[in-house]
Parts: sequence; C-alpha cells; structure tokens
Amino acid sequence: MEKISIIIPVYNVKPFISRCLDSVIAQTYKNLEILLINDGSTDGGGSLCDEYAAIDNRIRVIHKANSGLSSALNIGLDNFTGDYLGFVDSDDWVEKEMYEQLLSAAKLMNVPISVSGFTKSYDTYTVQMMNNKQIPDDVISTENMLLYPLKRDDYMGFCGYVWNKLYRADVIDKKGLRFDEKLRYGMDVLFYTQAILANKNTGVYIIRSLYNYYQRDTAISKTKSVDIRQDILVAYKKIEELLSDNGYEDISYWARGFYCYHASLAAEIALENDDMLTFKKMQEEVKSHLDDYIRTNEEHPEKLVRMYELLNR
Repeated sequence: MEKISIIIPVYNVKPFISRCLDSVIAQTYKNLEILLINDGSTDGGGSLCDEYAAIDNRIRVIHKANSGLSSALNIGLDNFTGDYLGFVDSDDWVEKEMYEQLLSAAKLMNVPISVSGFTKSYDTYTVQMMNNKQIPDDVISTENMLLYPLKRDDYMGFCGYVWNKLYRADVIDKKGLRFDEKLRYGMDVLFYTQAILANKNTGVYIIRSLYNYYQRDTAISKTKSVDIRQDILVAYKKIEELLSDNGYEDISYWARGFYCYHASLAAEIALENDDMLTFKKMQEEVKSHLDDYIRTNEEHPEKLVRMYELLNR
C-alpha cells in the first residue's frame, strides 16, 4: 500500500486541534504519516500534539520556533516520507473517506494530482461550495488545472488552495517545490500553480465535498492588515509570470484579473483604515489591471459597479 503523508501546520489553534486530528486519524485509508509542525505555539497546542503522538505511532511532531506558516509547511516538505502528500489546516477537518477516495481517483486515472470538493463551515451552519459549470469526470488537462482556480465564479468547488488535494510525491520532490517564506498570504495558490507546472501535470476531480474549511474570524484571510494583504498581489504577479514563461501566456490575463480583484480588497481596507496613501496606490493598481478584470468578468458585469465606485472615490 502506498503511504500518504499529511502535513498539518499548528500555531495557536488548541481549541480546534482535536477535531482536526480525530478526523485524520479516523481515515478509512490507514497507511498514513501524519506530520504535525508546531510553529512555536504559545497556547499549549504543542503539548496536545505530543499527547496525540503518544497514542498513535503514525503521528510525528516537529517543534520549531515561530517563523510563519510557509516555514512550517516547508519543514513538513523537508521531512515527509510518503508516496503521496496532502495538507490539512489545523482548524479544519476532513471526511473519513477523503484520502482513500483521492488516492483511488488518482490511480484510476493515472494522474499525479487529485482534487475534492469542499465545504465552508461556520459556527452555526455550513455551505457546500458548488461549481456553476460541470467539471468532466475524466482526466483534467494541465491548462484546465491552471484555469479552474482562476475561474472561481464557474468553479467555486475547485479552488487554488493546497488542502483539498492529493499530490504524488514526485510532483514535489523532482522540482524541490517549497512555499515562498516571504509571503504570509497567497503562498498556497502560488505553490499550487508551481506544482501543476512542475511537469505540466494533469489531474482528476471528485465532486463530493471531502474537506471542511472552517471560517475562523482570526484567520489570515480575514486580516485587516493591508501590508499582509499585499502579499497576495506578489503571489498573483508571480503566477502571471509563471504562466507566461511556461507557454500559457494566452491565459495569463486570468491571473491579472485576480490581481486586480485583490488590489481592490486592499484598497477598501486601506480606506477603512484611513490610509489614503495606500488607498491611492491600490487604486492605481486597480486601474492598471482593470481591462483584465473586465475581460475575466464578461459574464458578471454587476461586479464592475463596485470597481467603478472604488475608482471614483
């Protein structure tokens, strides 16, 4: 049986760790290596990880000084030994058949990457992320593996996050892929793009929601720091360059459209923070990429209203 390594970065999420680890331990696929990377937690979460390791020999805990999510993920990449690799955020949880189904689909279609649907989970309700356009039940081309996360309105249940996916180990090892430790936000979509382009990889999609993405108010995606928000602009700029450099220049405008969208979010937060200097800077970024945003939203003209209102402030 192939061994699946699962990397779980841990930082000050003690109230959620047990739910996460219980769901991973309970997987119907048993040949797992579970790597818990404790990134200098100060809430006792590291000790809880050690307690779990004492009762399940598939769990290995690595304690390190706090240096950020990308650093923790890279420690996992430096230490995993499996034939396949998955990621789980420590405040999320997975359905018990997730890795059995992802591995089965990857082997059946003979592809290096498999993807599942996911659910956004709030404290009082859940929302299954649905695709507005059907993803064929067949091998997904490299181009579509790149496009589906960028066509979010059509393929909301696919996304460019790393955690609803299973990667064959050689996708990572042959190219020595690592997360960009300079980025605090957006490093996952950049890593995913690099993984697809590593060998022009294909994939397969399981429509069933096998991953539960918990919407925590203190998550980095909810940050009001414009400085952190601007990291994702760097990520999408690099994605645009990767697409162009690897023969996909004709679809690179999708990355520029996303750049424009995230610049608009940073502009709104800067305005909320009364940071007019940054607001004006982000306005200019929106203007310079507006044509691409319009092009990627031809089927959603209502989105342009918000953009024009922002530019007219």
